[in-house]
Amino acid sequence: MAGVLHLLKPDSAPLSASVIDAMRRDTEAPVTVVLLGGAVAPALAPGIAVRRLADGELDYAALLELIFEADRVIAW
Repeated sequence: MAGVLHLLKPDSAPLSASVIDAMRRDTEAPVTVVLLGGAVAPALAPGIAVRRLADGELDYAALLELIFEADRVIAW
């Protein structure tokens, strides 16, 4: 999955949602958000995949694969 990967922590900047939405409008590449350690998903535009790092959802090995496959990784 080439594209943009955003990693959101629980204390991520409030403007992260608007930046993520803007990136989605400006690129043809997929945009994915991974919620880390209790982060809450902000309101995002349709077409943005949201995954959660948690048991039964996304494990650390799968997160590492997403990081290496992405063209850009942005940690908030």
